[in-house]
Amino acid sequence: MAGARRIVVKVGSSSLTTAGGGLDADRVDALVDTLAKTTGEKEVVLVSSGAIAAGLAPLGLDRRPRDLARQQAAASVGQGLLVARYTASFARYGRRVGQVLLTTDDTSRRAHYRNARRTLDQLLAMGAVPVVNENDTVATDEIRFGDNDRLAALVAHLVRADLLVLLSDVDGLYDGDPSTPGTSRVAEVTGPKDLEGISIGSAGKAGVGTGGMVTKVDAARIAAAAGIPVVLTAASRAADALAGRPTGTFFHRTGRRSADRLLWLAHASAPQGALTLDDGAVRAVVDGNGSLLPAGIAGVEGEFSAGDPVELRDSAGRAVARGLVAFDAGEIPQLLGRSTRDLARELGPEYEREVVHRDDLVVLRR
Repeated sequence: MAGARRIVVKVGSSSLTTAGGGLDADRVDALVDTLAKTTGEKEVVLVSSGAIAAGLAPLGLDRRPRDLARQQAAASVGQGLLVARYTASFARYGRRVGQVLLTTDDTSRRAHYRNARRTLDQLLAMGAVPVVNENDTVATDEIRFGDNDRLAALVAHLVRADLLVLLSDVDGLYDGDPSTPGTSRVAEVTGPKDLEGISIGSAGKAGVGTGGMVTKVDAARIAAAAGIPVVLTAASRAADALAGRPTGTFFHRTGRRSADRLLWLAHASAPQGALTLDDGAVRAVVDGNGSLLPAGIAGVEGEFSAGDPVELRDSAGRAVARGLVAFDAGEIPQLLGRSTRDLARELGPEYEREVVHRDDLVVLRR
């Protein structure tokens, strides 16, 4: 922790806003005080929730709306207020901030993914603090991350971070409800077995965000599996986490860094359809690290376009992989079970290719 050079810090809505909506300037300034004192020796990317919550009070809303249209309206108003507050607060230290808004579509497609990485790297190289959030003003249910905890884990992988710090209104993971006498904080998690038997709550008490402890633990699992250690602690103890002092719950690495874009494909994409594979194709894709060819496809479901993420299923209907498809849904029925050579002869040379290339494919089940 102490030796981490590049750190992604995620802060939730409840740590930045009042319970009724609206930014709490003192809380924002306290967080910025900690981050600004750290950025001289470390690079920090801030993944910040709070846009929708910040827009509630200005729009006369007393709680987070359930419908997507009003959520987007609140985000539109609140995002400007949130970034303005960060800009003013970091300016006290002579630091600039750069806003980066993402949707899953920006990060699962190859060209968009490279551009997102390039933007974040350039902001850090120029001494700015990237402030990342989901683009709630345009994201629909089909293209949203769902929570900024998972977004933070994926951003940590995107920028090749040395550490992910998840800030909450609770000082770590507990083996039960923290308000119940007799429960204790889990100091370290070395792997999935350490989480067995622990009841993880699914929602916070503030009512202004979408996350809770369950989303933070899921995010920690994603990052740790990708080779990035994680600290989960209270926002009030951010300085301890950034300095490498013991605090909260520390999640050890459980895996190695994987191919960058494939992590996003596995955890951030929403499949627009499904392809059913025969047994031979399942073996080729799952065990042989191969591409999916038309000859191995037994069925197609859904409406999708070339470039969309689709689920690859075995004959029992279990998802075994996910990938970016090279054909529209309407084109695939005529390809089923046929060799690329035959297809090229009948339909043209553009059909002599994979339906899902192995570079655009991630295995989910072995």
